Amino acid sequence: MIHVTRLHNWNVTPSAAIEIQKTLADKVIRHDTFDKIQFVAGIDVGFEDNGRITRAAVCILDSNTLQDIERTIARRPTEFPYVPGLLSFREIPAIIDALEKIKTIPQMLFCDGQGYAHPRRLGIASHLGILTGLPSIGVGKSRLVGRHQTVPNTRGAWVPLVDNGETVGAVLRTRVNVNPLYISSGHKIALESAVECVMRFVTRYKLPEPTRLADRLASRKTDLRKF
Repeated sequence: MIHVTRLHNWNVTPSAAIEIQKTLADKVIRHDTFDKIQFVAGIDVGFEDNGRITRAAVCILDSNTLQDIERTIARRPTEFPYVPGLLSFREIPAIIDALEKIKTIPQMLFCDGQGYAHPRRLGIASHLGILTGLPSIGVGKSRLVGRHQTVPNTRGAWVPLVDNGETVGAVLRTRVNVNPLYISSGHKIALESAVECVMRFVTRYKLPEPTRLADRLASRKTDLRKF
């Protein structure tokens, strides 16, 4: 079972959540601390019943073969409002429920959302990385902060995402003629390594396989019975 450290309460106000983020941001490690990666986890969240139910999905893949090893979902009532920049407080409680069901322990987390590329440098990937102690990567479909130059229309090309003069992420073209992804270090991984890891898991789709499969499961495009 994945051990999740309980560092704070989840039933807090948005202003209190911001203060928690500021405190936890100092714990983020932005260099590589991992060795061999055998299993990776893709994590994504969807909502049911007009947002009243949070549906978290975790998909475990073999890092060498991309084989599906294990998948699970968890549902719980949505308790935190939608506030830009506070996604983790809305989604992580259900993600923890799903992670605690997993029998195969991953060595890295691929999270749908941001990591360091966040107003307070603590997106959902960084937050979850700190709570689990696992290296994590933010794989965002859209930009939350920062500016960037045009990304060359070449598979694997990327440009820095810069916010207030600091490089906070990478804007990565995973497929030719397809909009890029916003990649950032979550925890215990350098930005360049995060980009390499994402491209390692890109097949013929825009998203890397861990988050692509988690997205399908979280959005109910498929279900557990098909795996």
